[in-house]
Amino acid sequence: MKLESASAAAEFLDRSCKAGEVIDALPDDQRPATREEGYQIQQQLEAFSSQPVFGWKIAATSAAGQAHIGIDGPIAGRVFAETVYQDGDAIPFGANRMAVAEAEFAFKMGRDLEPRAYPYELAEVLEAVSDLHLAIETPDSRFEDFVTAGGPQLIADNACAYNFILGPKAPEVWRELDLAAHETVGRVTGLQDAPGKGSNVLGDPRIALVWLVNELSSLGITLQAGQIVTTGTTTMPMPIKPGDTVTGDFGILGQVNCSFLPE
Repeated sequence: MKLESASAAAEFLDRSCKAGEVIDALPDDQRPATREEGYQIQQQLEAFSSQPVFGWKIAATSAAGQAHIGIDGPIAGRVFAETVYQDGDAIPFGANRMAVAEAEFAFKMGRDLEPRAYPYELAEVLEAVSDLHLAIETPDSRFEDFVTAGGPQLIADNACAYNFILGPKAPEVWRELDLAAHETVGRVTGLQDAPGKGSNVLGDPRIALVWLVNELSSLGITLQAGQIVTTGTTTMPMPIKPGDTVTGDFGILGQVNCSFLPE
């Protein structure tokens, strides 16, 4: 894909997002045909952010997440600093049509992991992690029908990134736990608890982190020290609306909370 086409597609998506509007599809001459072209467009979204990339997200790391957006495997997206909130914040709901919240494990990197010709393994990736945080993500899409938009367009759409809530740092005991077996609970005002566990995230959130590292490496991108990687929902996506309060309960690792301002 030519740079001018990727830039035009990114501008179209950014404008739609800021206006709270949705589109049927990208124009024919801007529509990505492959994952690589989708990532080309996504990279151009950085031009519309005034701050360095805060971190990365992985979408569709669970069967529920894949079904939710109509793809059969994970995709990566950028977390921009303008979309990041802190534990306990009251957040504008905005024009979020997807209207779900997700309780997630998020890893903070302690050193750079640069692109290379062979895959990173779990042990060396975990050695590069400084901390584990608890997190909530509220995804959304610029596409009217995100279930049929397809993987390349959803990658261009920044893997459905919208808002991200960075929760507290988990106690260091997390390194001794089996995160795949670790149970979580999502809570939304007025709804039944949504049970989950780490194995819903590509079998283990640590495996999801390694996937992200290698996905970036294949694209020639360095995962930088200080960046956060949020690894995907441990529960079914939880419906939300203005005025709701959301909690991600990670047992002995703690809780993360946010609320949404009423309309």
